[in-house]
Amino acid sequence: MLRIVDTIADTIFDFLTFIAKPISYYLAGTIIVTVPLYAIVLLFRGIEKFLL
Repeated sequence: MLRIVDTIADTIFDFLTFIAKPISYYLAGTIIVTVPLYAIVLLFRGIEKFLL
């Protein structure tokens, strides 16, 4: 009985890992790209307010 439960738990863990890994890569890539872009936009907005 414990072997069946262990197999089911391993299967669920593998499935969730298979789903979670691409999502985490996508979120990390999104954060890596959007944070610098947002910082650049804020910088240019500050320069625009300073010059005008």
